[in-house]
This record gives sequence, C-alpha cells and structure tokens, in this order.
Amino acid sequence: MKALNIIWSFFVIFSTGCAIFFGNTDNLSAAFADSAADAVQLLLTLAGVICLWSGLMKVADRSGINAMAAKVFAPLLQKLFPRLERGGEAFEAISMNISANLLGLGNTATPLGLRAMKELNRLDGGSGTASDEMILFVVMNTASLQLFPTTLGMLRADYGSSAPFEILVPVWLSSACALSVALVIALTGNRLSKRRKR
Repeated sequence: MKALNIIWSFFVIFSTGCAIFFGNTDNLSAAFADSAADAVQLLLTLAGVICLWSGLMKVADRSGINAMAAKVFAPLLQKLFPRLERGGEAFEAISMNISANLLGLGNTATPLGLRAMKELNRLDGGSGTASDEMILFVVMNTASLQLFPTTLGMLRADYGSSAPFEILVPVWLSSACALSVALVIALTGNRLSKRRKR
C-alpha cells in the first residue's frame, strides 16, 4: 500500500511539475476541476448500484437464499476447501461472495469476502497468518468469474453506451481464463508449501 501511494504521489507531482515547466497551467487547472467533477459523478453512480445490490443481498441473507446458494456451490467448494464444514458460516459467506461476483457486483461482494476471511481466520485458530484456504479464497475473489457484469454495464450505460452489455462474451472468456489460471497457480503453490512443511 505504501509503495502504491508513493507511485501515485510521484505521478501527480511529476505531471504537475511538467505542466508548470511547459506553461500548461491552464490545462492543468481545467483537468483538476473536470477530474474532481467526474470523480463525484462516478462515486454517486457506483453508490446507487452498491446500495441497491447490498440491500438485495441482505434480503437474500434473511430469506434463506444464502443457504440455497451454499447447496449449489457445495460440490465445488468441498473440493477446494475440504476443511470447511458444509453449511457453516465460512462456507455460506464464500458461497454468497461467489454469487455476488458472478453477478459482477465486485464492491457488494467485499463485505461478504471480509466475513468469509474472518471465519477462515477463526477456523485457523486466529493466527493472523494467511492459511492455504485464505489464499485460495482471495485468489478466487480477485480473479472471479462474471456471468453478468452489472457494475460495468451500469457504468457503460451511464457514459452513453447504446449497448452496455454487448461485452458479455469477452467478459465471460477473460474472467474464465483469469480464474482458471489463478486457481492453478494457487493450488500448485499450496501443494508445494505443504511438501516443504513435510
């Protein structure tokens, strides 16, 4: 995180210095103003989408849909997370996180992901060190399969796209490839780590 802050600070300072040096301060001021306005507009757009889907996820949690999702994903999750108890808190949170990611609700999936990580850490004895299950879950959450990229489609529609969801096939292919490669790397790394411990 510190490295990222340093990189962004360098970009801002360097670009500002170049604008002043080359006499483009008018363009720099306009860019600052336009960027601030665009950032606020983007924030409001995303906030609406996140609030809507977070509310629906809460309804799903209370209506028992979470338990149904856990049953649907049970065969896959039991192979990937053999130590998890079927129907447990961690199992259910991971199932709902996967469901949210399948719908392209990346920001909405974050609270579910945090809940799952908390449960995985508790099952690992609260060591504070990432277990194999935690690493695998983070990889699955980051390189998630998206069947319906809701957030991306909403952003495309907001910026004037006449066919905001025409990107479905590329999204399916790219997210499936990313998830497959990520799972292979994570599972291979976990196996190598276990061999070293022996």
